[in-house]
Amino acid sequence: MNKKRTQQVTRIVLLLGTAISLFFVPWLLVKAWILPLPDTLQGQLDQAIDHGFEGVVAYVDQAGKPPQYLAAGWHNRESQIPARPDALFKIASISKLYDAVAVTKLVHDGRLSLDKTVADYLPDLSGRIEYADEITLRMMIQHRSGIPNFTDAPNFWAAPTQSYEEALALILDQPAHFEPGTDYAYCNTNYLLINRIMDEELGYGNFQFIQEEILAPLNLTHTFSSLSEVDLELVMSGYHEGYPHDLKADEHGMMATAEDVGIFLRALNNGTLFEPGEREIYASIYEFDHGGWVPGYQSFANYHQDLDAVIIAFYNTTDPKLYNWNLSEIINRRLANILKKQQ
Repeated sequence: MNKKRTQQVTRIVLLLGTAISLFFVPWLLVKAWILPLPDTLQGQLDQAIDHGFEGVVAYVDQAGKPPQYLAAGWHNRESQIPARPDALFKIASISKLYDAVAVTKLVHDGRLSLDKTVADYLPDLSGRIEYADEITLRMMIQHRSGIPNFTDAPNFWAAPTQSYEEALALILDQPAHFEPGTDYAYCNTNYLLINRIMDEELGYGNFQFIQEEILAPLNLTHTFSSLSEVDLELVMSGYHEGYPHDLKADEHGMMATAEDVGIFLRALNNGTLFEPGEREIYASIYEFDHGGWVPGYQSFANYHQDLDAVIIAFYNTTDPKLYNWNLSEIINRRLANILKKQQ
């Protein structure tokens, strides 16, 4: 086959491959990606509502500019209450950033060791969690433990567990996914155990420690550990496609306003959250951005170093296939691109 013919065949194969891949990609994602970029952040949030989200909240803090508080869609669809920038939102796994900072401070103070194991801290789990005598606190923080993930249990989200004991029972006596330290697998069980270890060391609930050592110094008064601490009307409603009811009454841990998360993330990234020597420990064990997902709630906390900007984005609509998660990530990138364009 001559060179020209080879190039023609290659071009056809590439076009065919592109056509096939696009066939399997939801067109909504393609549309969200190719639409002209709005001139304003608010325009992008309004566009997100057009894509099917019930409500969106964003907080943007760019160095040298006043913070922006943005919202679009519904705070509560049934009552037709417009989205509020100051709404409380279930931040899900973004809470792992707070947990990792708390561990960092306890390690720095000599109260915890990153190299001690599950068996050292929770001896009752020896023989119940495979490799308990080899899995270190560091491995759990970094999701390199190999412990099974309790939220992967069949139908977990249809009937979530309500206690440490119930959650732990879902993974006890199960084989590890891999030997400790040899691989990575995101696992909520790691942080279930980390929270227990902190409670045992402190002698009280670790959220009190988070309040005293993280929230209070930053004057964050709109971050809470559970629904029992707040007026439910202040919590943004959450919706899951295929499920007809508002999910805001379901307990899923930490809640905060977008502003509170943004202030925390700024302090995490610029180091003002830490005492001398703590930031080096934190940087060696965990990340500086995070996302979170529970039914009805998607949350994103991102710091863009090139813009010196924090972008917090909350979306109150989820779906079984996680298309809305991918859609959210597209919108998040477009929010950053709008900031770049405005510069």
